[in-house]
Amino acid sequence: MEKSEKKINVLLVDDDENICQLLALYLEKDGFSTEICNNGETALDRLKSSSFDLVLLDIMMPGLDGFQVLDSLRKFSDIPVIMLSARGEPMDKITGLDCGADDYITKPFEPQELIARIRAILRRFKPSNDDANKIDLFNLTVNVTDFTVTLNGERVDMPPKEIELLYTLVKNPSRVFTRDDLLKEIWGQNYNGDSRTVDVHIKRVREKLGDNPHWKLTTVWGVGYKIDVF
Repeated sequence: MEKSEKKINVLLVDDDENICQLLALYLEKDGFSTEICNNGETALDRLKSSSFDLVLLDIMMPGLDGFQVLDSLRKFSDIPVIMLSARGEPMDKITGLDCGADDYITKPFEPQELIARIRAILRRFKPSNDDANKIDLFNLTVNVTDFTVTLNGERVDMPPKEIELLYTLVKNPSRVFTRDDLLKEIWGQNYNGDSRTVDVHIKRVREKLGDNPHWKLTTVWGVGYKIDVF
């Protein structure tokens, strides 16, 4: 039996639950996987802790509006974003696109048009194998294809395990990894060594990267480690 193709995972962000449910219905009928967030704060938390392929983002929401969410999102992710809004003025569209949106659709719209636009964006966005193994975070680039790390454009010498450790953390900003999580991810399920090896590697990575105004390798006492983005 052939392995089934992984579903495209779309995050729907809109304070109107009825619209979200309707969009989810159309998208799932067309083979997509969906998750719903009804405010910007929750959406950012989910985007930092989970993996999505595309975001449908409403503008008019209480608390953080769509523009604010997009501005914060672009500080740690280049995931494709389609903005949805009843505001169809040219200046609104320009603002959305300038903030980093990949498309802007005015409500009301035909669901099939939205699906067509989603597929078009995903075709353009599909990374090469090299890009899929490279993460950029402000002035830091971690590449596990050629096992290189650059900071402010300069090469930082690190052995492979340190690079894999850093890559795992940078790829999942704000997610807390326990020592056991990192041992299994980097050293493998059958590793029988001391979990303190993670602490040693983290210490070395910190020493090589130094302080940074945009992100920080943070210790979560009693739990593990994470990358915080400012």
